[in-house]
Amino acid sequence: MDDEPLASEPHRVAPRPVRRISRVLPGVLLALCVAGCTGDSGARSAAGASGAGAGTAGVGDTLFPRLGNGGYDVRSYRLALDYTPGTRHLQGTARITARADRALHSFHLDLAGLRVRKATVNGRPAKAARSGTELVLTPASALPKGHTFTATVVYDGKPKTLTGEDTGKEGWIRTDDGAVALGEPTGSMTWFPGNHHPSDKAAYDIAVTVPEGYTAVSNGEPKGRQTRDRHTTFRWHMGEPMASYLATVAIGRFGVRTTATGKGLPVYVAVDPTEAERAKNITAQVDDVITWETRTFGPYPFSSTGAVVDHLPGLGYALETQTKPYFDAAPDKALVVHELAHQWFGDSVTPRVWKDMWLNEGFATYAEWLWEEDHDGRTAQQIFDDFYDGTDDESEGIWDFPPANPPSVASVSDPPVYGRGAMVLHQLRGAVGDKTFFSILRTWLKDHRHGNADTKQFIELCERTSGKDLTRLFDVWLYGEGKPKKP
Repeated sequence: MDDEPLASEPHRVAPRPVRRISRVLPGVLLALCVAGCTGDSGARSAAGASGAGAGTAGVGDTLFPRLGNGGYDVRSYRLALDYTPGTRHLQGTARITARADRALHSFHLDLAGLRVRKATVNGRPAKAARSGTELVLTPASALPKGHTFTATVVYDGKPKTLTGEDTGKEGWIRTDDGAVALGEPTGSMTWFPGNHHPSDKAAYDIAVTVPEGYTAVSNGEPKGRQTRDRHTTFRWHMGEPMASYLATVAIGRFGVRTTATGKGLPVYVAVDPTEAERAKNITAQVDDVITWETRTFGPYPFSSTGAVVDHLPGLGYALETQTKPYFDAAPDKALVVHELAHQWFGDSVTPRVWKDMWLNEGFATYAEWLWEEDHDGRTAQQIFDDFYDGTDDESEGIWDFPPANPPSVASVSDPPVYGRGAMVLHQLRGAVGDKTFFSILRTWLKDHRHGNADTKQFIELCERTSGKDLTRLFDVWLYGEGKPKKP
């Protein structure tokens, strides 16, 4: 059934990329008031009589037990946002199309902060209740199993910036001339309601209205812009599935360049004027890196590529926001290699649970090693040795825990996930040989393109493709505690 129409769509550079700091906020988000939305008071009892149940808060992620929601699968988000940088006020309408995995009399969405003004399901008023970061919608009538439904939430307020245990920032972050939304691992819930776990990927249409003179950049391809009453609306479409933590909106006075790679892939680059001189080669860098990574890993998985180079001193990290990695300052080439490698490893093939973060960061770090090896730098073996011996700048802390078993939410972006994760891949390469190793990578990306996967599936692929028992290799390097003996 159709819902009502949307509201008027009114890493600092280092010799090698700094690792991304973890930006998590366990247990400190405030409980929020119940939204003033009304629905059918008899819906719950009627639904109970029909055998429908409540959707769950959380999807069973061991690190983030209440992140995401059970009972449905989101197919698409349509977001209409209106943001005023001067007041930092955001107005939003989120239309979420999903399929019920079981009969539901209510279901959860993740939302941190912001006021819910109105909620409907399939065009009828729905009851909305808030508890912490949980928004619970109770439709006027139960949703049958297998039924595709549309939930619309109208909301507003000043979106939050979340601060993690190590002071890292995520969520909606103010910049010197606007704002940026960065979502890993939980920050996307600060600017739109949804199922904010990476296991539930969806297509996105995002329209952002800002005062005239500002530019709003998001994922995917531009689908037009319109200026009216001294405000401009920018429309973006992300057709391939995307995890919510990869969604972004960057608002500022960007200089924009639209080109294409040598193979005809559209490239959209937005650069803050403060970084324009230092980032003057970013378009050529994107083209160069995408060409090399396509040759190395296989077909690029999306319909466009690009980058956002902002000026955000103190942020301290870059992020692989889908199709347009976000850089807090002009990046060096190695950082571009890392974040664009994530378009394959992390964005297209996304971990099923957060403990498998090494499938993102270990692979993107190893892409840097391969790039250096292919461009007259150290060989991957020499880099491995430097990490093992502790002489590489990024090797500190890599033995703190096994890369496939981060012990807490604060450790999912720590050095073992990056550096030791890359070492696992180099050990695998040595054990199976180059031909089989690169066949494994390409098969992994092909088999799970635009989907989710886990470490167990990767190990099974490695053993199936190589015909070898690799139990000891993974037990020692991926799951073993402490520093292994040097091979």
